Parts: sequence; structure tokens; C-alpha cells
Amino acid sequence: MTGLTRKQTAAYLMFLILMWGINWPLSKYALNFTPPVLFAGLRTLIGGLLLIAIALPRWRKLRFKENWLIYVVSALLSIVFYYGFQTVGLQYMPAGIFSAIVFLQPVLLGLFAWLWLGEGMNGLKLVGLLLGFAGVAAMSVGGLEGGMSAAGIVLALLSALSWALGTVYNKKMAPKVDMLWMTAMQITIGGVVMLVYGSFAESWSAIDWAAPFIWDTAFISVFVIALGWSVYFKLNGSGEASKVASYTFLIPVVSVIVSVLFMNEHITANLVVGFALIVASILLVNAKTGKLKEAAS
Repeated sequence: MTGLTRKQTAAYLMFLILMWGINWPLSKYALNFTPPVLFAGLRTLIGGLLLIAIALPRWRKLRFKENWLIYVVSALLSIVFYYGFQTVGLQYMPAGIFSAIVFLQPVLLGLFAWLWLGEGMNGLKLVGLLLGFAGVAAMSVGGLEGGMSAAGIVLALLSALSWALGTVYNKKMAPKVDMLWMTAMQITIGGVVMLVYGSFAESWSAIDWAAPFIWDTAFISVFVIALGWSVYFKLNGSGEASKVASYTFLIPVVSVIVSVLFMNEHITANLVVGFALIVASILLVNAKTGKLKEAAS
């Protein structure tokens, strides 16, 4: 990666993996208090408004008239579809299994980045991406005991697809926009869209404003959404999207562990197999080929 030191990159990755891993069981827990779409809109809108407050000193870089379409498309792909499919889908499946299926995303992103961003693709990277998917597949099929739902699987796959497309679109549009404003606007627009839709499709009176729900929502809004997405795009802007994606295979591992510890979901040997495949995936995707190139020249 370029633009960040190794220590900075490692710190950002650790923060992202931890926060986004915790997100899945926290979101699953919140559904005990709220309808899904209103919750998705509420947490994203709060996160977006926080980022707008941070971005205000550089308001000249917003250029909304020029970039509004970029902001809207990004909001639909990365926020509305991703969080919409995710939050509804969590009603049908355990959080650990659902998050594992969503992590087909790094494989899709690796392919899309090769096709549309011109990132390199070699045999090691391809094998690594496939191993990563095999790892999350091992966890989703048998890593946890719990009900599998056809609707849940479809929603998880759609969530993965929208996330991958949104990441590629954001990286392609990055030279045209200020990334802080891009992140703030896509999250805010996405939150507004989901809240408007949720207000028609669901009932605000169905929300139980208990203290655990308020703290849960506040944590997700600040650390998972506002800071999490900022870190994610910072990492993607400083290096290859497919390499960043390879590390995100660790997110469902965190999700599974937290779900087992706090959500009474049960673990089997498949988790160990899945984790080993994910580690192998990260090593292969990030393997340096410089020595091979020097030998060939």
C-alpha cells in the first residue's frame, strides 16, 4: 500500500476488523427492539451527520452541484442496498452465519477491481481469494449450528454484491471528489432514503427506546459507520482494493467469536478450518512478486 506507513495500515485494519466484526451481533441484538429498515436508516443517518460535522471546515470541497449524482449512486450501492439487505436478512439467520456469507464480497471485489480498476491479477491472488471464500463458506455451512434460510442467503449475497460494486465505484470516483465529503454524503443520503422508506413500510411506535438499544445504536453509528467507513475508504485509497478486501475476510471470524460468546450461537470444528483458509488467503493475496519479476528481468 502507498500513502500509509505499515504501522498506520495495521492499526487501521485492526480497528476496522474489530468494529465491523462486532457490528453483526450488535445489529442482530438491536432487532429485538426495532423494525429493521428504520434501524438501518437511523444508525446510518446519525453516522452521516457526525461526518458532516467533521467535514464542515472543508465545505468548499463538497461541490454538491457537480458531484450530487456520484453521491447518490454511491449511497444506493454502499449504504441503502448494503445495509438494507443486511439488516432485513439478519432476521432470517444467525449473525455469524449471515456475516460469513456476505464475505463473498472480497472475492467479488478482487474480480471487479481487476476488470474495472486495472488492478493486477495473478495465480496466487486468485487462489488466495478463492481460499478466502472457501474459509467463509466453511463457517457458513457448518461453522455454527443454526437455521439456514433461503431468503437469508439471497439477502446476504445481494449485500455482498452491492458492497463490492459500491467499493469499486467509490475508488473509481475518488479523483473527482473529496473522500471525507464522499463518505459523509453517501452515508447521510443512504440514511435519509432508508428512514423515509422505513417510515412508510414500518411503524415508529414499534421501536422500544430502551437504554440497551440506545447505547447499541450510538456505538454502531459512531464506531461502525462514521469511523468504520472513513477508515475503509482511507485504506482503499492508499492501496489495492483487492488487498484490503483480503483482510476483511477476518471480519466474520470476529463476528462468529462474538456471536458464540454473547449471542449463544454454537461453534464447531468448521470454524477452525475456515480460519486457517482465511489466513492462507491473506498471505497469498498479499504475497510480493517482486523477486519473481527481478529474476525474470
